[in-house]
Amino acid sequence: MFRQLLLILTVICSMNLLASVRLEAAEKQKPNIIFIMADDLGYAELGCYGQKKIKTPHIDKLAAEGMKFTQAYAGSMVCQPSRSVLMTGQHTGHTAVRANDLNQLLYEEDTTVAEVLKNAGYATGAFGKWGLGYEGTPGRPGQQGFDEFTGQLLQVHAHFYYPFWIWKNEHRLMLPENENNQRGRYIHDLIHEDAKAFIQKNKAQPFFAYLPYIIPHVELVVPEESEKPYRGQFPKTQILDPRPGYIGSEDGLTTFAGMVSRLDDHVGEIVTLLEDLGIRDNTLIIFTSDNGGQGGTWKEMTDFFNGNAPLRGHKGSMYEGGIRVPFIANWPGKIAAGKTSDLQIAFWDVLPTLAQVAGTNVPSGVDIDGISFLPTLLGKGKQSEHEYLYWEYTRGKIRSRAIRQGNWKAVQNRMNQPLELYDLGTDIGETKNLAKQHPEKIKDLQQIMQQAHSEPRDFPQTLKPVGIKGYVK
Repeated sequence: MFRQLLLILTVICSMNLLASVRLEAAEKQKPNIIFIMADDLGYAELGCYGQKKIKTPHIDKLAAEGMKFTQAYAGSMVCQPSRSVLMTGQHTGHTAVRANDLNQLLYEEDTTVAEVLKNAGYATGAFGKWGLGYEGTPGRPGQQGFDEFTGQLLQVHAHFYYPFWIWKNEHRLMLPENENNQRGRYIHDLIHEDAKAFIQKNKAQPFFAYLPYIIPHVELVVPEESEKPYRGQFPKTQILDPRPGYIGSEDGLTTFAGMVSRLDDHVGEIVTLLEDLGIRDNTLIIFTSDNGGQGGTWKEMTDFFNGNAPLRGHKGSMYEGGIRVPFIANWPGKIAAGKTSDLQIAFWDVLPTLAQVAGTNVPSGVDIDGISFLPTLLGKGKQSEHEYLYWEYTRGKIRSRAIRQGNWKAVQNRMNQPLELYDLGTDIGETKNLAKQHPEKIKDLQQIMQQAHSEPRDFPQTLKPVGIKGYVK
């Protein structure tokens, strides 16, 4: 009897010791990082940023239980350079890719956030729109630190939701159900499922899941179940796409709202998966958009939803509506709930922040422009701040540029045009050009802009333009 009791006590002690070891290991495991980036989602197209017509409860909950930034900026006013800034930690005066240009891409010598985290022991996966190197080039994800990739290498291909193939690592995954104008597989859903599979597979080790989802970039199309809740709520508005081969909508406002809500639903699914796997508390989630809400043909659609309010301009503009974006960080037990920060941050700050989260450093010899905002996230330590934030759009020569220093914002829409000057502290909508009243400030900002610019990489123009032929049938 005594021996049996002793054996039972020994087993119990062993189990407690094992549980303690597992708990200690879990506590010591580096945090997982999920970075979700919408495509062309405006500053105010989420409920937590003032949206009234489109429902985004899951993203709103992330904000309510985490931190919302009100002065966060994308890397650029358009997608490709914005992604280069995000990956390299360098603003567009220094990063490799500074325009939407097939021939601009990352090279082997470029260091990405994925490479930094991979070297720190992270599994790395990217799911969605890449835009920094096409087939056969050193810029593709597998050459830039990502273990897995599902999505579109080219930004033009990421415009489509029913292509008949998609990249999966280094191979083309064929989708015959989307041939001959069939709509058998909504590509955003496939990308999302692969992202969830990556998280599931790597639940026992630290992982970096980069989710540059393609939604809600036009073309305007979404499965019916996402449109149904909004049917009849908005004026029925035909929004056709002027580009050959693109899908438009007979009820465009409803379609767009459904696209945003589908994105929100999928963010909710990511959170639920983390909870089911028991790793929610050890996972930092960041949600943002690659640039401002859509303009041009779709300007009226964005404006109907007040998608960029109260900012001026749209995607493709150096005004606030083109570059200021929603930015939410959520990390249970680490980031206090219900916080709002007016710290001025930008995409080039993400690399040093995530490196610090992972307990590693940016490699010596790698020049970045970013500053870690982890002290602000955790509410601990002294937060360093930028002297200025700088953007340029460069294809050959600089075509447009902007700078923010404190509340001052200077915009030069074309290089042969004068700088405009705004005080964002009193004029967030950039309605009053103060350049004539403050010539010395214009002179100072112009000098900083010149210092912030380095000569762009001399890309050989070897890649031919790639259209939609061979991608959409």
